Amino acid sequence: MKTHEVFGIQPAVSEHSYIDRGSLDREFRKLVERQQTHIAIRGASKAGKSWLRQRVLTDPIIVQCRLSYTTLDIYRDALARLDVRVELEKTSTNAIKGKIAASGEAGFKLIAKATGSGEIAGEHQDTTKDKAVGKDIGDLEFIASLIRASGRVLVIEDFHYLPIEEQRKFAFDLKTLWDYKTFVVVVGVWISENMLITLNPDLSDRIEELSVIWQPAELKQVLQKGCAKLNLRPTEQVAVELAQNSYESVGLLQKLALRLIDDELGITAAAPDGTELVVDNVAAVQDAAMHVAEQLNQLYQAFAKRVCEGIRTRKNSTGIYAHGMAAVMSAGDTELASGLSAKAIHAVAHARQPRIQLGNLKAVLARFPELQVDSDGRGLVLAYDQQDEKISVVDKQLLLYRKFATVKWPWEDLIEEVSKEQSAFD
Repeated sequence: MKTHEVFGIQPAVSEHSYIDRGSLDREFRKLVERQQTHIAIRGASKAGKSWLRQRVLTDPIIVQCRLSYTTLDIYRDALARLDVRVELEKTSTNAIKGKIAASGEAGFKLIAKATGSGEIAGEHQDTTKDKAVGKDIGDLEFIASLIRASGRVLVIEDFHYLPIEEQRKFAFDLKTLWDYKTFVVVVGVWISENMLITLNPDLSDRIEELSVIWQPAELKQVLQKGCAKLNLRPTEQVAVELAQNSYESVGLLQKLALRLIDDELGITAAAPDGTELVVDNVAAVQDAAMHVAEQLNQLYQAFAKRVCEGIRTRKNSTGIYAHGMAAVMSAGDTELASGLSAKAIHAVAHARQPRIQLGNLKAVLARFPELQVDSDGRGLVLAYDQQDEKISVVDKQLLLYRKFATVKWPWEDLIEEVSKEQSAFD
């Protein structure tokens, strides 16, 4: 057994170092099999949400959200994975219309099954089923019937990327989909419990939320299980250090463990059966963390560059953006992990620049996500929860990076640059 087969970030589940945290797998599987409610799974980036989904769901319909996505994009992507094409166009009254057509034989069969119409072999290429695609219930019923006919579960990944208004729209669609007995799994990062119910109170009793949050003791169990597979035994101090540097992220623990054992200690494979090697080099844990932090440098410097370029393109309030970012990034690990309130950010920013008002700062914080993402609409590091008015770190690798890397953030230079503008704090 090779060390990299046990530890490390992998697309497929590594059973050798996987634990059912708090019987979460069993709870998730029970809810899926029950088929009575939608399911929401919340947890930070690299918290193990994808592995949880892989262990429970077989061949789901997966839609990956982007920052600019709408609810219509979700349905279009979901149907595309079923060989069903959605062609949309806007009318002069801003309504949405379009048609749903089979783009392959599988899609043709699915439409025929959902509509109860007969199937004619060989005609799938020329056959279309016209349906209006919009917000009215009749259209959503047809989409729901297609999903049910596929026999697969619809999974919405990275739901937090959706703009708040689109989140609210989808929360109301979830109530309608529940009426049609079409149950959805929504996965994302948000601070407040039962966020979707807050967006639409009608979802109460129609959705169950599972929280993927790792405690240090559970992270130690992951390390110990994987080490046992390699005939290794980490000391308590080594396990504690690795868990602390993982910042409640099981993915980060996997990365640190691989770096420690395979690279720093040179243990590339399991020890011979009947033997047990003790892993007790605490200094090597720090070296592993330092190396991983250095590998993250390009990622977070690119993040800082995107934010700065985004701030410079703002015509007004550029100074509020810059001071707000400086206040957020100077906050402690605990505050960023649990959620830093807009009032706390304002207290720091206002002390630095008295012209910054709380109301204006809140408006700026709501636009933070669009500053961070790349051209594909991905790469979110900090998320703003408008319900709780809190900023939180989505990618907890940032906390490791700040701890072990020598970071020079560009915020102070940016503040000096943009503050010269007349409207910088309007």
